[in-house]
Amino acid sequence: MSPKLSILLVIFSLHCHITMASDPDPVQDFCIPTTKSATIRTAEFNVIPCKNSTEVTPDDFIFSGIKFPGNFSDTGLSAISVNPSVFPGLNTLGMSFVRADLKVGGVNAPHFHPRATEISHVVRGRVYSGFVDSTNRVFAKVIKEGEVMVFPRGLVHFQMNVGKSDAMIFGSFNSQNPGNQKIPSAVFGSGIKDELLEKAFGLSPRQIGTMRRRFIPKN
Repeated sequence: MSPKLSILLVIFSLHCHITMASDPDPVQDFCIPTTKSATIRTAEFNVIPCKNSTEVTPDDFIFSGIKFPGNFSDTGLSAISVNPSVFPGLNTLGMSFVRADLKVGGVNAPHFHPRATEISHVVRGRVYSGFVDSTNRVFAKVIKEGEVMVFPRGLVHFQMNVGKSDAMIFGSFNSQNPGNQKIPSAVFGSGIKDELLEKAFGLSPRQIGTMRRRFIPKN
């Protein structure tokens, strides 16, 4: 297999889950899922019935789970994702969001969201932010407190805290299930054959093994 073909296969593996479909338009004002009724199974997915509107309260539209940072990873990132599974008030509204905190020097590794565009608002700090388009052109800049950057759907993007204190970011997505594919984990933490990775990236078997140990999912 030629090196060029190997590289094409790697690129394909990173984007094979991208879909052009978007969240369906709601057919009612809101739909707070209820556990009182049985889930309706269809050929494609499970449908959870909505609460009767007379049973819906203001609390169904309030979420308090992002007051504080979550646990930090080895890269200095804490991310709390909020979607209908944890905040039912978002159900059928076609959106979700995330609170992300970065320690000094911390990074949000290159990744992409196959089903959503992201709006990233720097609440506190200075964050080097950017994305790479389909021609491999990088659009990046240090974003300061109060500024916003948009990451187009399906494009690889990244963030790094370049300030002198912890940074906080609020991200919003135009899908209730945006997906999140981290590039290092997708390449070295998946089941792609070592031979392909060696040819695609010019790495030795030992180097591939080192990368796998770092990025392979921990049980």
